[in-house]
Amino acid sequence: MSAVVAVIAPGAMGAAVGKRLVERGAKVLTSLAGRSASSLARAHEAGMVAASEPEIAAADFILSILPPGEALPLAERLAPALTASNRKPVYVDCNAINPATVERVAAAIAPTGCAFVDAGIIGAPPKTPPNPPPQAGEGRVGEGPRFYASGPAAMRFAGLAEHGLDVRVLDGPLTAASALKMSYAGITKGTQALGAAMMLAAARSGSAAALFAELEFSQKEMLAFLAQQLAIMPPKAYRWVAEMQEIAGFVGADPAAHELYEGAAHFYQRIAKDYAGDQTDVSALMAFLNKDFARGE
Repeated sequence: MSAVVAVIAPGAMGAAVGKRLVERGAKVLTSLAGRSASSLARAHEAGMVAASEPEIAAADFILSILPPGEALPLAERLAPALTASNRKPVYVDCNAINPATVERVAAAIAPTGCAFVDAGIIGAPPKTPPNPPPQAGEGRVGEGPRFYASGPAAMRFAGLAEHGLDVRVLDGPLTAASALKMSYAGITKGTQALGAAMMLAAARSGSAAALFAELEFSQKEMLAFLAQQLAIMPPKAYRWVAEMQEIAGFVGADPAAHELYEGAAHFYQRIAKDYAGDQTDVSALMAFLNKDFARGE
């Protein structure tokens, strides 16, 4: 029996997840009220169906896939419709938020009677395979991001493997999935902030060519990782500001680590502003990655 899944919202990840679910036989609802033209276009291309809040509250699952700052407001906004609904969907928070924020979202959902799952997405949005999609439950691993899930209802969410999602259930407390997401993103996106900051510093000081040569000689794997990731980082930097702030909250018991990730948030905020403006830093960073040292220094 096909599942009815509400995916909110149809951003780059949400729309791609919605499309994967549609390809594998699910009916996918979304909310388009107040969304941009690009969001509407993504939802239409993915085969997602615009729905009201009462219709969303009657789905089998609700996947919240939003910028971190919108996670709690969405749960609070949907709570009245979920309370009034005779059906009780499984509410899955898939956002890059720290465990303390997860607990606030779970508390907003608890009075509605809906089951709650904490989930963390690791990996790029799923892409449409070139060949016909496999039958339900086949070929899911490696075809898209991993949805790590935790909490008593996590196994119910894992049933969406039949519709193409790679769901991996974690042992531990309700917030185990978000703890993993914070830890992983703190390493990968934190490393990108450090790498980009040093590349820009090298460009400003006139040592970009020497730094690139040394990285190429002694840190080939790190350079390859940074070159791949930083080339696509600037347009996403605005989304990572709040994520770094959530990570700062996650490591809050360690003052030095908290300060480190607050600094990363400020760095991504500056890159986002630069990307939307004259792109001075973005151009210098791209020049470094392209070994165009005369232009970058």
